[in-house]
Amino acid sequence: MSKALFIIDVQNDFTEGGALGVEGGAAVAEGVSALLAKHPDVYDHVFASRDWHDADNDNGGHFSENPDFVDTWPRHCVAESPGSDYHPALDFEKVTVHVRKGQGVPAYSIFEGTTDDGASVADKLEELGVLDIDVVGIATDHCVRASALGALEHGRHVRVFTDLIAGVGAESSEAALAELGHAGAEIVTSEALLSDESDDNS
Repeated sequence: MSKALFIIDVQNDFTEGGALGVEGGAAVAEGVSALLAKHPDVYDHVFASRDWHDADNDNGGHFSENPDFVDTWPRHCVAESPGSDYHPALDFEKVTVHVRKGQGVPAYSIFEGTTDDGASVADKLEELGVLDIDVVGIATDHCVRASALGALEHGRHVRVFTDLIAGVGAESSEAALAELGHAGAEIVTSEALLSDESDDNS
């Protein structure tokens, strides 16, 4: 049995100044790095997802010149572009599993992506024996929501750290957290790690 952290889409295009910048995105990057530095032994595995969209097509209707910001979006996180890079405040050296999603198709959940070695996230979790997953990242009401729901659907124990997420809209983010709580996720802050460490040391 092992524990993993899911860092969802902490990328330049989803933080302040990016194509789809979310207020508080840079703070999430800084906060996640601080958490990993403060609790270096809590996680056996650290997964990080990135949108990684094709440059030469609309990615299955995901990109639009007239986006509705629900199902269609402006161009963002084009593969190999600066916008697709991890935010510079995120210590991605701590990431053990890199996941790319949305390669030519719409994708929100980390489970729709593939790892650098071509594996699905579900298979990677099985391979590594991950049963417990904490979720942080961007955006609460879109890819964080979808990724946490995916982890629950795959039978994992899931916590979402409310101090290390940022959403597009306040109401939609609140609704996403309520949905996740109803589905079985624990909605807590990263202070929960303090009790984890005390349990491990007891």
